[in-house]
Amino acid sequence: MRVEEVMSEATACRETDSVRDCARLMRDQDIGFVPICDAKGAPVGAVTDRDLAIRVLADGRPLDVGVSAVMSRDVIACKAGDDVQKATDLMRHERVSRVMVCDAQGKLLGVIAFQDLAEESEEEAGETLQEVKSDGPPPLH
Repeated sequence: MRVEEVMSEATACRETDSVRDCARLMRDQDIGFVPICDAKGAPVGAVTDRDLAIRVLADGRPLDVGVSAVMSRDVIACKAGDDVQKATDLMRHERVSRVMVCDAQGKLLGVIAFQDLAEESEEEAGETLQEVKSDGPPPLH
């Protein structure tokens, strides 16, 4: 199965958007993960609801600060035509529960989440969850 068959469409913010705008997008779209893209639509990072709680609210930052100040800059991504196993392997190795999906030019197309994989194979999902949440070193693949 290919990644584009199970991914969700991505709703993204730009680096210049405020954390308030990002939080409103999360609320309105009922999501907890927002890719942050450059002007060409390529992902440069991400913001989670947890990032907003810890890096904005807990630190007392103003809500008009740009998301670029609080986003995670790690971009874990695969291509739309990749096999789902590649996304699973990335989640396990990078210990993340979401992988961005890009086209051949690097433009964001969607997001594949652990939940998307869990719906496909319960056994595979259980193994992936164990590795994503593990305290040990990432597995060598």
